[in-house]
Amino acid sequence: MDQQTEQDKLESIATPGVLDKYQNAGKIVNVVLEKVIAKIQPDADIASICAFGDQEINGELQKVYNKKNIEKGLAFPTTISVNQICGHYSPLKSENSNLAKGDVAKIQLGVHIDGYIAIAAHTVVVGEDQVEGQKADVILAAYQSVQALYRSIKPGTTNTALTKLIQQIADDHKCTPLEGVLSHEVKRHFIDGNKVIINRETQEQRVDEEEIQVNDVFVLDVYITTGDGKTKESDLRTTVYKRALDRQYQLKTKHGRAFMQEVYEKYPSLCFSLRAFEDEITAKLAVQECAKHELLNPYPILISPNSIVAQFTITVAVLANSTIQISGLKLDETKFKSAHDLNDPALKELLKLPMDKDSQKKRHQEQKQKA
Repeated sequence: MDQQTEQDKLESIATPGVLDKYQNAGKIVNVVLEKVIAKIQPDADIASICAFGDQEINGELQKVYNKKNIEKGLAFPTTISVNQICGHYSPLKSENSNLAKGDVAKIQLGVHIDGYIAIAAHTVVVGEDQVEGQKADVILAAYQSVQALYRSIKPGTTNTALTKLIQQIADDHKCTPLEGVLSHEVKRHFIDGNKVIINRETQEQRVDEEEIQVNDVFVLDVYITTGDGKTKESDLRTTVYKRALDRQYQLKTKHGRAFMQEVYEKYPSLCFSLRAFEDEITAKLAVQECAKHELLNPYPILISPNSIVAQFTITVAVLANSTIQISGLKLDETKFKSAHDLNDPALKELLKLPMDKDSQKKRHQEQKQKA
């Protein structure tokens, strides 16, 4: 796969068949995400649900693209992160952790077909059908932000303008965008492309301004917190990793070499959880050796202390006249009674815009005529 990387970067949704692969990956993401959400109940074991999500992804992938030798698999393992835990929580089988009524649970997972990636995340409140107050505000702020990005991302829009939308919506809900989060452009086999949208801009954390272009595919990843937006590493074990594509090293131990060989074969370029390895003890030892030689990029588990964090993630493809949502679920906003609402009438109108292809095309034509 390493020799293909430059060619992979040149592939785009203009290439015949590519958009279909993104969309089929997105369909599987949505199907499995709904199945996982159905299992989010009080007292349910998080590790078991994460394992269920990964199994369902693999099962769904067996139904598609079987005529050709096409690589398929997880782009991101199933993670379930509650309350102040920001993300990436995918515990091992031996690490018992149960959901409780009232937990704010963020479920994230991803799929790739032939290296074309779709990821989604959704936030639910465990065991509660009606949600009020601070929980409602933080969840609506995250959902409305990702919906505003979806309606605004188009050729010529700047990444900085999109960041301002997140900040504005969070402010209205008396919440804060989480620091250190980036929405990445994705390319074939690349989950973290160079073009990014920062979730929150600060004096210390900024990105270069760039314009969105035709054929860009983005994973729009929004995190909002009831806290001050700052994060710190938790004491929870990191279990999600991605191979460092630019690093090579011959490991000294037999179990280390066997572990990395399995990574090369099953997860050559995208993310995986240690839970996927049969021998948990060996995997834990091997990953320490791999980390020492920087063969893996870790996805540490951060927390936003003493707060509630909500996350919504969708994957979108930017065309000349419209933007297609590849993955991500709708939220029934009628079940949320927030203490605060959006102040800007223009923002409210933006969120009402229909996103079917004909409506988008009509708006595009009208804007061209005005210009």
